[in-house]
Amino acid sequence: MGVSPGLATLGTEAENWVAAQVGGALEAVFETVAATRADTSALLHRVAAGDRGPASADLAALRPGLHLRLAREELVSGVGFVAAPGLLADVPAWLEWWQSGADGDVRPLLLDLDPGHSAYSDYTHWDWFALPRDTGHRAVAGPYVDYLCSDEYSLTLSEPVHLQGRFAGVAAADVYLRHFEAAVLPLLRRLARPAHLVNARGRVAASADPAHLAGSLTRGPDFGELLTAARPGTYDGLRLVPCRGIPLVLVLA
Repeated sequence: MGVSPGLATLGTEAENWVAAQVGGALEAVFETVAATRADTSALLHRVAAGDRGPASADLAALRPGLHLRLAREELVSGVGFVAAPGLLADVPAWLEWWQSGADGDVRPLLLDLDPGHSAYSDYTHWDWFALPRDTGHRAVAGPYVDYLCSDEYSLTLSEPVHLQGRFAGVAAADVYLRHFEAAVLPLLRRLARPAHLVNARGRVAASADPAHLAGSLTRGPDFGELLTAARPGTYDGLRLVPCRGIPLVLVLA
């Protein structure tokens, strides 16, 4: 049985609307990331203008802005700057990272990053660090169990920070998966076809499709290329709709 043009248009419009709504929900978080990126870039350039390399103590100047963003953006559970190894003169690695506690207080993340005995000393392989470093673009990583910060199932949104044309680290924000699902699952369930969201790696970020659970991988095309092209498409019977401006793809069975 064929589908009438009117219903086909309605379906496409609904898919595009949902993709736009998902993008809007995460764009607010990316605004937090962008503000952190801007503050960090300005700070690093001020230090460099003084003819010296940055040190971990310099990053304390970021804290008022980080605290404000944590208090202001409802979806954000943690926010900060993660330095590229070798950027800082006094330490091999550093996270200037602040997060909200269960009682609403703002507290720093304190990690032992000594490469001699810390499992957390090399964070460069994590997608939230590697994707912005390698592509030069914003990224959504996860969901994954965030053993580094909260032990919560989380997404991390990140963007690269540069100093004098060189990669200096990432500005990033964490979103608990349960909060993200509360925001987007009602949207996905409004669609006529089972739907889920995947990141550039094909990892499912949220799902209203029982065949694709959050955290699993979706086999398909190069989702990163699809996001760069920013055009809907199809693959092996799946309908693929990029969330404009946000590195997530709406996938419909």
